[in-house]
Formats: sequence, C-alpha cells, structure tokens
Amino acid sequence: MARKPVSPEADKPAAKPDPRRAVVDALFRLAAAQGWDEIELPAIAREAGISLAELRGLFPSKFAILGGLGRILDDAVLAGSSDDLMEESYRERVFDLVMRRLDALAPYKAGLKALMPHLRRQPLALAALGRNSLNSWRYLLASAGIPTEDDLGSVRVRGATLLMARVLDTWLEDDEPELSRTMAKLDRELKTAGQIMARVEDVHRLTAPLRGLARSLCSGVRRTPRRERMRNEEGDDYAAAI
Repeated sequence: MARKPVSPEADKPAAKPDPRRAVVDALFRLAAAQGWDEIELPAIAREAGISLAELRGLFPSKFAILGGLGRILDDAVLAGSSDDLMEESYRERVFDLVMRRLDALAPYKAGLKALMPHLRRQPLALAALGRNSLNSWRYLLASAGIPTEDDLGSVRVRGATLLMARVLDTWLEDDEPELSRTMAKLDRELKTAGQIMARVEDVHRLTAPLRGLARSLCSGVRRTPRRERMRNEEGDDYAAAI
C-alpha cells in the first residue's frame, strides 16, 4: 500500500495555550457566576488548569489578573491595521480603535459587568487600572498615526482613556447586536472631545511665543554649580573641610 504523503503542517506540534490568557479567562468566567470576594486563588488556578505555584509565577494578585486583560485587548487591537483610515480624521480613527477594543472585550462582558460595582468601591484598584489604560492608549493612538509624544500627546492619551471609560458604561448595558446605543454614545463623546481639543490646541498655539521666550530666558541664565559657589564662599578652607 502506498504511503500517504505527510503534510509539513502535520509535523508541527500544536500551539501551546497562553497560560496568562487562560488565567484571565478563568477569572472572568468565575466573576460572571460569583462575587469578587468569593473568588479564591486556588479556584482560579483550577479553572485555568494550572497549579497554584504556576499562578503565582504569572500574577501576584487578583487585581494583577485584571490588569492582564488590558494586555490581551492591546494585542488584539494592535494585531489589526488602521492603514485604511490614515487619510481619515483623528475622530474616525479613534472611533475605529474604540469599537475594535470593545469587540475584543466582548468575551469578557458578563464577568466585567458583574465586577464593576466592586471595582467602583476600590479606588486603589481603579487607579492601577487607570494607569494601565493610559499605557494602552498611548500605543493604540500611535498605531493609528495619532501623535502621543508631542506637547499635546499626554492630553490626547488622557482624553482617549476618559472617553473609553465613559463609553464602556453604555456598552455594558447595551445588549443590542449592532450596539447602536454604544455607537451613538461614542459619537457624542467624540464630538465633545473634538470641541475641547480644538480649544486646547488654540490655547497652545497662542501661548507658543510665550513658551519660546521662557525657554530662551532660562537657557540664557548660567547657574553656578553648587560646588563652585561653595568654593567662592569658603575660599581655601573648602578643600580642607572635604
């Protein structure tokens, strides 16, 4: 009997599941069924199919696992492409980024909805997640060709982070398949953000001469090094004192 040719693909071992993603998925499955305070670390490990020691090596706490979701969302959005929108306005590009991020978040919606009341009572956790969001949006905006490192870059990043948070509340309550309420909310928030950003850019442009003058004045002042000032004040005794 003739031997069937073996496809090169058949020789490749199956891709090993990402354990970090397995842990994040496990936490959100548990969160959809029980309260946050009832979720114990051993239960997360069992749900993810790993040992408690392996879980400790991946994440130091439950809140760190929550932060791991942000990386999953970032990877999903950054794996896509915004090249076809590069000729569009910033508003259209941010609209696309937000909707793609929500699409990536959809599998975690039930768990996140159950967690939000608890998270709102945890200011330190919210602050940590907020820092993660700033880092995420710095990369997401950059992927769409929106400047993040110029004078107004931090304003754009913080604005996008706040916009996402405001739209997220609507999205969590929007059960329509086409997400019409979410897109309407996003459109309104983008309009408001555009108006605010236009005013910020006007102020930035009008104050440019003052900033330039301040920089030139500061660069023209030579500050005497502290060591040199001490020499001048102490004379020859300065060296002996050292």
